Parts: sequence; C-alpha cells; structure tokens
Amino acid sequence: MQRDVFQAIADPTRRAIIDLLANKSLPVNGVAKNFDISRPAVSKHIKILNECGLVVIRKKGRKRFCRADPRKLQEVAEWTAKYQKFWSKKLDALEALLVEEDDNQE
Repeated sequence: MQRDVFQAIADPTRRAIIDLLANKSLPVNGVAKNFDISRPAVSKHIKILNECGLVVIRKKGRKRFCRADPRKLQEVAEWTAKYQKFWSKKLDALEALLVEEDDNQE
C-alpha cells in the first residue's frame, strides 16, 4: 500500500523520526531509544514512513538500518508554495489597506 506523504508528516512522532534520521542512519532500536513510546510503536511509524518513501530501510546482518530520504518532501514543498504565494498576496493587500486607513486617520 502506497501511503500519502502528507499523511506521514501529519504525526509529530514521525516528523521527529525524520529529523533524527536526516543526518545519520540508525538501527530501529537506535531510533526507538530516542522516544518514550514502545519499540513496536516506533516500528509502526517507521513502516509508514517507509511506505510513503520518506525513510529507506536496509538490512545489514540481522539489523535493519533506517535513514531519511527527504526527496519525497519536495511534493510537500511544491504544494505549500502555491499557498505561500496566495497568502503573501492577500497579506500584502491587507497591509496596504491598513496603512492607507492609518494615513487617512492622521
């Protein structure tokens, strides 16, 4: 099942896992040590992140090492960029209106 990247980053624990794995590869137990939740819960979060392409898992011996693959976050950046432009225009127009009202009151 291919999961949606937006679904994955909606959870704060999953965002924290991505942050943790952004600069280093860790075994699943190493990831779990950084959270106050059970190892199975961390494994479930990692599975979701892997299914949507935000975390890559590679086996080395009996251990499974995880690393973040933030390229999939480009999809999120592109989606939010549309709204950033939209809201920037709206807020600039509001600012201009408020400045004009302030000038008229003086």
